[in-house]
Amino acid sequence: MERNVIDFSAKTCSILRNLAWYWLPPLAWMGMIFYLSAQPDLPGPPDPWLATLFSNGAHFGVYAALAFWWWRALWGIQRTSHREGMGMALILAFLISVLYGASDEFHQSFVPGRDASILDLLVDAAGAAVALWLVWWRKAGA
Repeated sequence: MERNVIDFSAKTCSILRNLAWYWLPPLAWMGMIFYLSAQPDLPGPPDPWLATLFSNGAHFGVYAALAFWWWRALWGIQRTSHREGMGMALILAFLISVLYGASDEFHQSFVPGRDASILDLLVDAAGAAVALWLVWWRKAGA
């Protein structure tokens, strides 16, 4: 009877470790995005051109990281090297990232001082696409 308790405990620890290792990063990253989107005014350069460049760079980088984190989580649960599974993880990571970007823009439309922008969503999608292309390129060559 004690052996089952020990096995259950070891299995539970393994599950919790996998949840924390694979799922916590993209979920925490999404939480950070939500928090920043809820701020009425984020600091940035005073020059309008630099502010636009900074904003687009931030959108690109943040959603590139989100797509990577989602790919890592989705690929990690498969534990397989099949190309079909990798393709599905890449597609799902892209879709999750872009849909979250769309929901984030919608959320910003309710924040005083912020607005929704299709350009921001396109930059988010570009960041996600480039990150996932780099993952595919790196994994395809390996």
